[in-house]
Order: sequence, then structure tokens, then C-alpha cells
Amino acid sequence: MTVLPTRRAMIAGATASALAVPHLVRAQANWPTGTIRIICGTAAGGLTDLFSRAYGEYISRQTGQTVVVENRPGASGGIAAQAVKQAPPDGLTFILTISTTFFANRILISNLQYDPDKDFKFISAMPAGHLPLIVHRSTGVTNVRQFLDYAKNNNISFGTYGAGSFPHTVAFEFNKMLDRKMVPVHYRGEAPMWNDFNSGALQAAIGSYLGSAGVLQSGVGRAIAVPTDRRMGKLPDVATFSEQGINIRVLQLKGWVGLFAPAALPDAIADRVSTLMVEAGKTEAIRKMLDTFGIDEAAMSRAASQKLYDEEGPDWIAATRQLGITPS
Repeated sequence: MTVLPTRRAMIAGATASALAVPHLVRAQANWPTGTIRIICGTAAGGLTDLFSRAYGEYISRQTGQTVVVENRPGASGGIAAQAVKQAPPDGLTFILTISTTFFANRILISNLQYDPDKDFKFISAMPAGHLPLIVHRSTGVTNVRQFLDYAKNNNISFGTYGAGSFPHTVAFEFNKMLDRKMVPVHYRGEAPMWNDFNSGALQAAIGSYLGSAGVLQSGVGRAIAVPTDRRMGKLPDVATFSEQGINIRVLQLKGWVGLFAPAALPDAIADRVSTLMVEAGKTEAIRKMLDTFGIDEAAMSRAASQKLYDEEGPDWIAATRQLGITPS
């Protein structure tokens, strides 16, 4: 168990910024006194963990209660989900995890020990930012159409940060359009993927802005497209896939990490926590953290988060199912 706050380098300034608000909300919505636990579905150090700590610190200062982050990685957040499913719905236990925990795990895990739709209450989605398509400079291509033409005549090793991941799905969709198939190469995370990309072992890859910054700055890689329907603040000159005529549904979906509670949490508490998340996303400290990661949006309201879940969830599930991965 790790007690907040840590990772000061990424959330520096939180105490001196808008977090220092004098009012407390502990009594509101019958919120019980006690330690609030945010069970993080990933290991320490990544984006999901940093979100847990940054947003958790804001909640702590606004409620006057201790917030701790417990990292319980494994099964793409499934281990953390089981723990929160069984927790009392009293506003003292939450899970912050990747969307895979609620969508792709239905396909990837044969005996899922929780019901993503029935066992949890969605509090807030935090968009995870654009994941640009990056090609190696050896290909000489500058846009998606050129890349697909190149792939028709050349062997392409396409880097992904895991089977069933968004990059894996994109590679699958591209292969539907090609006679000569690209080979998705799965890694355990982004770091080893970008290392291989830098050496020339990969001709293309998809990953986070921060993870790919090294190959972009060195010129080894070139970003040629970004997903969703709007351009990325950090790469304003890189067109979206749809702007380039690639209208694949999965490329329009929004990636996110989410804060959830046990399903029976009273709505009044859920609404209050959601409000705190939105407030936190407007603070200078979190805005600076998001900028570091190239993320243009902060935490969403409970209503907007649930709408996103309902509208895009079936598409994420269908995109994973078509990959034909044998469940573990």
C-alpha cells in the first residue's frame, strides 16, 4: 500500500494551486469518515497510477480525509475489479483502471469474476489522449494512404503494446484492406516496443505521445495520423485518420481510464465524487500533468462518462472479439 502523495515530479504544485480550498465536504451526502482507498488496476509509475495519485490528492484535500492508492496490477485490471466489487458501497473504496478492464476483458478472460455492467457505478472517465500512428523514417511515407501503399509491397512489422490492445486492433483493421498482411508484434508495454522501433526492427507502431517522444524528436519516427475526430494539441499538424479518408469506427473511439465504485454506492456520494473529479481536472497541477502526456481533456462528469461507456462500449467489445484471441 502506498500512501499519497508520491510522484511529486509529475504533480508538483498541487498543494499550492487550487487544491488549497478551505471548505470540506465530508459531511455532504452522508460520506463516512475514514480512509478512502483508490485501488489502481496497473503498476506504479504509469499514467493510470499517476491519475490515481493526482486526482486522489485533490479528493483528500477537499474531504479532509486520507486517500491512499493501492496498486493491484494483473489481468488488465481484473484483480483490482474483483477487490472493489466485494468492497462495501460506502464511498471509501474505488477502482481507477483502464477501459480494457470493462470491455476487452470480457473477450480476453474466459471466466471473468465480475460483471462489468452490473457490479460497478461509473464515477468519472479521464481521456487517455491520442495514440498517434508513427512510421519509421526508412519507409519514407508521410500519410496513411502512402503507408498502406507501402505495406502492399513491403514487409511491415507493426508494434503493439499487447495482444488485444488498441494498436493490435488498428493493425487488424489495416490488414482487412491489404493483400500483403502486416505482422503485429506484441510487447509487454511501450518501452521495449519503442526500443525496437528505434533500432529499425519495426516499420510502424502506435503508442502514447510521451512514450514516442524520443523517436519523434530524433527523427527516427514520423507521426502520420491521430485517432478520434479532432487533432492533437501536441501534434497540431498531424491530420486525423478521418481527415485522410480512413473512416474505421475504432479510430473514432475515445480511449480512457475510469474511476468506478461498487454498484450500490448511493447516487449522492457518486455525484459528489464526480464533481470533485471534474474540479480537480481544472487545477493547474493536473493541467500541467496532462500537457506532459499530450492529453487535451481532463476528467468528465458522471453523466458524460456513462454516456461514453454506453455508446462506445459495444464497439470496443466488437473490435476485440474480431481479433480471434483465445481467452486465457
